[in-house]
Amino acid sequence: MHYCCMMLGIGRLKNTVSLPFLCAQKNNNNVGTCTTDYSFPNLGMFQLDVTLKNGSNLAARDRGGTSDPYVKFKIGGKEVFRSKTIHKNLNPVWDEKVCLFIDSLKDPLYVKVFDYDFGFQDDFMGSAFLDLTTVELNSSKDVALDLRDPQHSDHKLGTIHLTVAMSPKDNVCIDSNTIIKKNWKRSSKFQTQSLKLSDLHRRTQLSREIVSITLIEGQELKAMDANGLSDPYVKFRLGHQKYKSKTLPKTLNPQWREQIDMHILEDQGGVIEITVWDKDAGKRDDFIGRCHVDLSTLSKEQTHKLKLKLEEGEGWLVLLVTLTASAAITVSDLTVGCLEDQNERQAIFRRYSLMRSFTNLEDVGLVQVKVIRADGLMAADVTGKSDPFCVVEVNNDRLMTHTVYKNLKPEWNKIFTFNIKDIHSVLEVTVYDEDRDRSADFLGKVAVPLLSIQNGEQKAYVLKNKQLTGPTKGVIYLEVDVIFNAVKACLGSLVPKEQKYIEDEPRLSKQLLLRNFIRMKRCAMVLVNAAYYINSCFDWDSPQRSLAAFLIFLLVVWNFELYMIPLALLLLLAWNYFLIISGKDNRTHDTVVEDMLEDEEEEDDKDDKDCEKKGFMNKLYAIQEVCVSVQNVLDEVASIGERIKNTFNWTVPFLTWLAIIALCLLTVGLYFIPLRYIVLVWGINKFTKKIRNPDMIDNNEILDFLSRVPSDVQVVQFHELKPDARDSPSKRKKNNLG
Repeated sequence: MHYCCMMLGIGRLKNTVSLPFLCAQKNNNNVGTCTTDYSFPNLGMFQLDVTLKNGSNLAARDRGGTSDPYVKFKIGGKEVFRSKTIHKNLNPVWDEKVCLFIDSLKDPLYVKVFDYDFGFQDDFMGSAFLDLTTVELNSSKDVALDLRDPQHSDHKLGTIHLTVAMSPKDNVCIDSNTIIKKNWKRSSKFQTQSLKLSDLHRRTQLSREIVSITLIEGQELKAMDANGLSDPYVKFRLGHQKYKSKTLPKTLNPQWREQIDMHILEDQGGVIEITVWDKDAGKRDDFIGRCHVDLSTLSKEQTHKLKLKLEEGEGWLVLLVTLTASAAITVSDLTVGCLEDQNERQAIFRRYSLMRSFTNLEDVGLVQVKVIRADGLMAADVTGKSDPFCVVEVNNDRLMTHTVYKNLKPEWNKIFTFNIKDIHSVLEVTVYDEDRDRSADFLGKVAVPLLSIQNGEQKAYVLKNKQLTGPTKGVIYLEVDVIFNAVKACLGSLVPKEQKYIEDEPRLSKQLLLRNFIRMKRCAMVLVNAAYYINSCFDWDSPQRSLAAFLIFLLVVWNFELYMIPLALLLLLAWNYFLIISGKDNRTHDTVVEDMLEDEEEEDDKDDKDCEKKGFMNKLYAIQEVCVSVQNVLDEVASIGERIKNTFNWTVPFLTWLAIIALCLLTVGLYFIPLRYIVLVWGINKFTKKIRNPDMIDNNEILDFLSRVPSDVQVVQFHELKPDARDSPSKRKKNNLG
């Protein structure tokens, strides 16, 4: 049984995060409206215990005649609880409890039921209101709520069964700086975490521990396909953090070897829900089995190898689970940031000094983000205003500001602090418009690589569209400080890159397919043109060039040593650096890539509209899986070629200098150490790696390094747009006066 307890404050905090009220509403087992004229005595705080028991005869929303229902509780338009999802069941049993503290019984408790659709907008299955003024104090009451559709109130959509109990709590102490977690729909593409500000510094500590999971393998899984095999993948869920593994085709004993990190948000730990699925092209994926890991039973700072039997299915999963301490991820007001305190600032600098380069290698650095304000945002409501709030993300860590209502020039004045595990991470700040009964509307986004940040500089960033390819309306003012240890950052560049917990499902797009084909063709043409150039030297089309090439060939072959290969790469890097500092570098953003990204954005918008009108699920065919695979392979091959080019073009100087250091060491090693010794050491390491650590994740240091170098598409996305002077506040003021 899942227990959660939320503390609700009284009203909305001025200049802090807004607090939703718990409320009650009249319920005649029908959908109704809030009765605000009801007079109820003010008896102080109440503790409301709600048990979501089960549902019966719910509406079918899937083609198979079933649904995947889950329940939301809302108070005053704010979500205060969300249940787990019960798959393929019209009579689900949740048996979940939620403990709520309320100070008003005038507002409604709104119960809504949805059908979960992976990758698509969830289907509405009905709603009902519960009037808590009918609940007697110090007693328990069983309630059956008939679900209705407000637009078709005569249609009964099933029943939700609850048990509610109310008791007075006059001495409950509520922290006035409590922030309630919000769970937006999956279409908003992010999940947020619960925040709480301490009394001492008014900062929020979200994560006290990190659980590191290594998905090793599956054994004897259930065959779900006609060929007697399966295409398994695994989903992990810890609270509202989610992760999906890669799919391994045609196997019942998959070897994933994937590693993920998740944050433990509660003192008592948590339970990781694990489900295994079989990927099916053109239809809903098949459920293979489930299991769970109770983190409260595991000792800390120790790696546990677990072999878990799958429930409701067949087979086992083998995992490595480690609980480790986590540095704080915090949010605070502008006056109490960790870098504002001089003593704390000095402690942070000592923590990431070169003297501590080999202690806690995963703790690379710290980034502090000041989200100050925005200006000129898009009007998302019919009133000509918006209710904007920001989501700040660094890899899988997400924090959010409070909402500023009915404002196109919001001021948040919040500081967000994240720990850095990879200095090549990207800071993403997204502005949304809050909608009570719908998913949040996108207003704009910026993506800033941490290595491109100038510490202590307050900048106005032009908001971009979802694809980060062009501007949208408005600017956001940020001030960012990044402190990191250079040695740890270099070592971290040679390990596998952290994956996103939640990634968009790849879908077929003719524009994306064409773009990836053009990118791969451009990479291939570099090799073809080089071959043509070399061949022209053999043909003596230009006698001077052929003679020079012939003399260089004789000189190099006669004096060739293996160390000359990395030395030649060093000379190429030095030549490109000379071009840059002399101003002769002609690097520009690839207009072909930019144009293709803009076309893709238009195609995505058109696809979204078609999905709403026709239903995208009815358009899936098996051939699309093949096309998506080809599309992704083209993207990977083209990206590798572009990343190699951008390494030599000094696109990210930090990485280029790291490559220079590695090439220098390789040149010196090849010059002084015989090649057979180097190959011998490499071979011994490769052959004994699995013996020394059977459960380790294989990696290629060169590919891990290249994964940090941005491709041409990412260069366009990370390119900072300059604010238009015509849109500045002073300019608009002059125009208005004129």
